[in-house]
Amino acid sequence: MARRRLTRGLAALALMGGAAQAEALRVAAFNAALSRAAPGALVQELRLGDSRQIAAVAEIIQRVRPDILLINEIDFDPDGVSARLFAEALRIGRGGAEAIDYPHIFVAPVNTGVLTGFDLDGDGAVTRPRDAHGYGQHEGHYGMALFSRFAFGAARTFQTLRWAEMPGARTPPGRYAPEAAAALRLSSKSHWDVAVTAPFGPLHVLASHPTPPVFEPANVARNADEIRFWVDYLNGADWMVDDAGRRGGANGAPVVVLGDLNADPADGDGRDGAIRALLAHPRLQDPAPGSEGGAAAATPGHRGDPARDTADWREDGGPGNLRVDYVLPSRDLRVLGAGVF
Repeated sequence: MARRRLTRGLAALALMGGAAQAEALRVAAFNAALSRAAPGALVQELRLGDSRQIAAVAEIIQRVRPDILLINEIDFDPDGVSARLFAEALRIGRGGAEAIDYPHIFVAPVNTGVLTGFDLDGDGAVTRPRDAHGYGQHEGHYGMALFSRFAFGAARTFQTLRWAEMPGARTPPGRYAPEAAAALRLSSKSHWDVAVTAPFGPLHVLASHPTPPVFEPANVARNADEIRFWVDYLNGADWMVDDAGRRGGANGAPVVVLGDLNADPADGDGRDGAIRALLAHPRLQDPAPGSEGGAAAATPGHRGDPARDTADWREDGGPGNLRVDYVLPSRDLRVLGAGVF
């Protein structure tokens, strides 16, 4: 489920490992809004090659030139066709920008559009988008894809982890029937830990896209718990079990938390305590990327620094500008620069 933005920002940073001779990396998260309401529609559009939106998204990426890029809201298909075709689109220069090649792509199933078998919204049907583990018009709607110049190593996914398994889960009492509450998955899309073979050694990309904290209290609670998953994961908690049956959280390798987390630490509809806890985690640093455009388009009455905003929603009935996209490296990495583009 998405709140329509007027503009989107790509959050990026340049970083290095601990060794002085290590090659610098640029890592970015971008909600590119490439999802389409009909299954297969994005693949068809990419094959036609005449989409102005896709060309504009490609040009932004080509100008920023991240080495590792997470795209939120790109429809998932089991064969990875949409991600592969998008990578092909990036190999064509746009608007005077140089083409960019990502030989390594990681995609995995997401919960959007995957029906629970329960009437979650109480309308008498069990086949509606709101009856899915994650809101979606079809399976794979609002998916994710990770693109990299460097090869991937081992990956862990947490698509099927149930919300009820989280200690202290914030599921609103009485919101769901007991059977539905026991079955509902934590992640509205998925949570990924993907190792990238960076020049300085393994870098673990922790990627997700929590549900927006709007429309009903359950979404507010779920957004907070989807973010809290990463706090627990970084703490090495043993309650989470990945899709392969492996229990436990992160090891001590360098990490970067990436994604549209749909939460602002100072403004908006979410429970800001969850994102604040992640930003304050002792293993992480917050480079707080910013832009001149964000500062110039400040939303009246907001408490947060507008230069850090990454999304521009309508102010008439919407939350206005918010910081929701994050690139948070571990403290054992050196940050050389950061920005929102």
